[in-house]
Amino acid sequence: MKIIELHKSITESNDRDAEKLRNRLRKQGLLLVNLMSSAGSGKTTMLSRTITDLKDRVRIAVMEADIDASVDAERIAALGAVSIQVHTDGMCHMDAGMTEEGLNNMDLEGIDIAFLENIGNLICPAEYDTGAGCNVMILSVPEGDDKPLKYPLMFQNSDALLVSKIDALPYFRFDMDKLYERVRYLNPDIKIFPISAKTGEGMKEWEEWLLERLAAWRKK
Repeated sequence: MKIIELHKSITESNDRDAEKLRNRLRKQGLLLVNLMSSAGSGKTTMLSRTITDLKDRVRIAVMEADIDASVDAERIAALGAVSIQVHTDGMCHMDAGMTEEGLNNMDLEGIDIAFLENIGNLICPAEYDTGAGCNVMILSVPEGDDKPLKYPLMFQNSDALLVSKIDALPYFRFDMDKLYERVRYLNPDIKIFPISAKTGEGMKEWEEWLLERLAAWRKK
């Protein structure tokens, strides 16, 4: 497992560089998924379950972005997956230049899907195009159903929403119907998958959607 220190954005024009990276990955047939959420929502747990479930169907790599530490990348590497840790020197998001530098330091030979596990917050990551083929966000049950009201851009810019830790629903005041209504108002086309990486509930639906996105990406 390698650790890369990213001290600043590599380029100034992020939107242009994001599109260039997207075109490059499309030609390679590699789907990059920008995974965003608050800290503690269950990103790494969900990724671990997804990698295990799909190990006989696709090869998955993960770029773990954090301000410091490498515990998440080590956890992914222990599953036998390609994993890299990037440190952002205090920055609260990844942009296209930083993402490309991270990818350039990974062994992507034979990889089908690469996840960028973005910095854990619901504000900054939503504002920067990373060059990903799709954006996926996680909202955990303990965070509450009101988050679309507080952080609308994150929901507007995501192709899919994973509602994680649904096994904890009996213990929290979380209204799934209200969540759906609020999210659909912001983004009518978003796909919503209630999941529990702990029990496996909802994981099949999410994983099938992911495979469909890969197939569609390679047809473009």
